[in-house]
Amino acid sequence: MMRLSWFNVVSLTLGFAFLYIPMIILVIYSFNAGKLVTVWSGFSTKWYGELTQNEAFLNAAWVTLKVAVVSSTFATVLGTMAAYVLVRAGRFTGRTLFSGMIYAPLVMPEVITGLSLLLLFIGIGLDRGIVTIVLAHTTFSMCYVSVVVSSRLVTFDQSLEEAALDLGCSPIEAFRLVTLPIIAPAVISGWLLAFTLSLDDLVIASFTSGPSATTLPIKIYSAVRLGVSPEINALSTIMIAIVTVGVISASLVSKRNLVRQKREMQAAERA
Repeated sequence: MMRLSWFNVVSLTLGFAFLYIPMIILVIYSFNAGKLVTVWSGFSTKWYGELTQNEAFLNAAWVTLKVAVVSSTFATVLGTMAAYVLVRAGRFTGRTLFSGMIYAPLVMPEVITGLSLLLLFIGIGLDRGIVTIVLAHTTFSMCYVSVVVSSRLVTFDQSLEEAALDLGCSPIEAFRLVTLPIIAPAVISGWLLAFTLSLDDLVIASFTSGPSATTLPIKIYSAVRLGVSPEINALSTIMIAIVTVGVISASLVSKRNLVRQKREMQAAERA
């Protein structure tokens, strides 16, 4: 078993402290009774109650959730189709241009992407709102889904598809019954990645949103510019708690699946 040197221990300690101590302080001060976020005035949960009465934050959270679900779904469908074409279609005219257009948002600065989409929406006369945010988030998150699904398709055993075709399945049925169930973990991972990127996006949404639709990151950023309030601490704490529960749940499910697979392999070996 490899032992960590003192340098590695100190580096890890400082790195984790830099990441998590600010979050711990934020959570602690979300229960502060006073309005000053840097002066402890006693324990209280009143800011969580006031947060539930803040219509601006609640509406922004609802808009963000709707945009994230819809855009990640569209991005997953389009990204999976693009990945399948890139991996399975072989050489075709315009393949280099097609792959470049798919992967361009990965390296393109978000400011450039947001500005170009804003000019596009203005040029076609499309009013900014939920629709424009969905289109923008679908555009930049689709490439991430394509990368995730492509990495799974590259290692996929095509003989399974060929066997299904030999048994009378059409190409669509072979994809639906054989390919899609096998690459489903990659597709789900791509959806979750697109969902997270949509929830977290600030720059592109600030270009493509309008007065009728404001996402939660934009609302938080606008509020913080006027000063950090205890309600923002409470909101951030809730988001941290949701992410923590999600990560722990995913880890438990993954561990349970690994244990089940190990037991199945041991049972097969005994048989």
